[in-house]
Amino acid sequence: MVVLKEKKKELIEAFKVHNRDTGSADVQIALLTERINTLSDHFKAHKKDHHSRRGLLSMVGRRRRLLAYLKKKDAKKYKEIIDKLSLRK
Repeated sequence: MVVLKEKKKELIEAFKVHNRDTGSADVQIALLTERINTLSDHFKAHKKDHHSRRGLLSMVGRRRRLLAYLKKKDAKKYKEIIDKLSLRK
């Protein structure tokens, strides 16, 4: 499941750290969250799509590692991203 260009640009604009930022941990977490949410909807209709489920699990793991990195480097920014994306309850 691909994130549309317009949605991707919006996410980059919302989470960028500096002008030309496209690859910081903040942006990567936001993009991964969008893809994970899209795939979650996909699995409601296609319960037996195990190949895509494996990809979903790898994306969740990647996002988890990025969040751990961000928490270690800048706890304040970590808290902001968690709140913005509403990842934790």
